[in-house]
Amino acid sequence: METILLKGKPVRDAVFAEIKDKVSRAPRKPGLAVVLVGEDPASAVYVRHKEKGCEEVGFHHVTHRLSAETSQGEILDLIANLNADQAIDGILVQLPLPDGIDQELVLTSVDPDKDVDGFHPENLGRLVAGNPRFVPCTPKGILRLLAHYGIAMAGKNVAVVGRSVIVGRPLSLLLSLKRADGNATVTMCHSGTRDLASVTSSADVVVAAIGVPQALGTAEIGKGAVVVDVGINRIDAPDRPKGTRLVGDVDAKALMGHAAALTPVPGGVGPMTIAMLLENTWEAMARKEGLDGNG
Repeated sequence: METILLKGKPVRDAVFAEIKDKVSRAPRKPGLAVVLVGEDPASAVYVRHKEKGCEEVGFHHVTHRLSAETSQGEILDLIANLNADQAIDGILVQLPLPDGIDQELVLTSVDPDKDVDGFHPENLGRLVAGNPRFVPCTPKGILRLLAHYGIAMAGKNVAVVGRSVIVGRPLSLLLSLKRADGNATVTMCHSGTRDLASVTSSADVVVAAIGVPQALGTAEIGKGAVVVDVGINRIDAPDRPKGTRLVGDVDAKALMGHAAALTPVPGGVGPMTIAMLLENTWEAMARKEGLDGNG
């Protein structure tokens, strides 16, 4: 069996081109503000990718880089100012936040109309109700990726491994909704799932989002399944110049020729997350300006 690689870059490029065209016809540039607290290396890299994406599509953007010693009050004051800034349509607080900062308090301080990550309780509640304002970026990107490659979800048995509010929980909800990219039967697995392999090996589609390198292999994934690997893990690789390499939550090498389709790591889901962040920011601006979404 040939395993098809579901690469994110072609889909991301198409989304970027569409947004860039809309921005060229819009009354003003959408504005995105990123709040980065501390010096987490992975967060710093991700923020640079976001800045590059904003430049590519023509957004107004600003990144507030704060030291790890910044007080919670100062962070909340900054977000309040961004909430009031009419040039800013989307606010993203880069996670994780340093120890001692109340992450939930900070996230809920963001205006729900500017919460382009979709993490505010109001936006999560709208998602549960089946009427989302913003769909969290990674789940939205996964659905867009599957649709691009013609993988329909309706009627499929899907195992989502991971229950985080960032990926697993919202994705499970989206896949279960009666909509064009959903209508699937979903099992959300987690650390308390008994005999995980018995659940995942019988699924048509497996989404791995547990943050454990190469945790799922041929024993956990049935032959011919579609596999979406959300994990980004850095492991030792003495043969590489930097001594490390990136792998996902599935054993990609073992699944080649076993799975029908697989998202590579890197280059699969990752590019889609940033594309959907920019799309959500465009949608926030279009909603505020009373546009129809097409510019």
